[in-house]
Amino acid sequence: MRAVGLAGWSGSGKTTLIARLIPELNRRGLAVSTVKHAHHGFDVDRPGKDSYIHRAAGAAEVLVASPDRIALMRELRGAPEPSLAELLALLAPVDLVLIEGFKRDPIAKIEVFRAANGKPPLYAKDPRIVALVSDGAPAGGLPHAQIDDIPAAAELVLRYAQPVVL
Repeated sequence: MRAVGLAGWSGSGKTTLIARLIPELNRRGLAVSTVKHAHHGFDVDRPGKDSYIHRAAGAAEVLVASPDRIALMRELRGAPEPSLAELLALLAPVDLVLIEGFKRDPIAKIEVFRAANGKPPLYAKDPRIVALVSDGAPAGGLPHAQIDDIPAAAELVLRYAQPVVL
């Protein structure tokens, strides 16, 4: 399994780019998974659902399974947030994992940059940024793809994805 991160300021288009990269990479015969870091509380469960009732009652984990998908919810209840390596170990084997967020983790990252955000690029301060996908001209001497050139962005992803060490 190989992985690469996508980093950028909020509103830069990371999620949109990932959503466009996945079908392109699938067309190339690759099985792709993603890991997304949420900087705020989130919940995939809803009050009134059986799984919610199980968690509210104190279950450490609730695994919901159907013929179409499974979802595992684990309550941390004060335990430290799992590391990226621990999260990657939870995934079934695939060819490639796209990682959104986790900008402080020691992984190769492609920066998604939009000048209209008015924020400085991250690559100047992060040596782990190995390429740039942006709406502007190449910068910083980094390999570059235009944000709407999905085949070129996919080439950068494949070029810089690194084996996952668990």
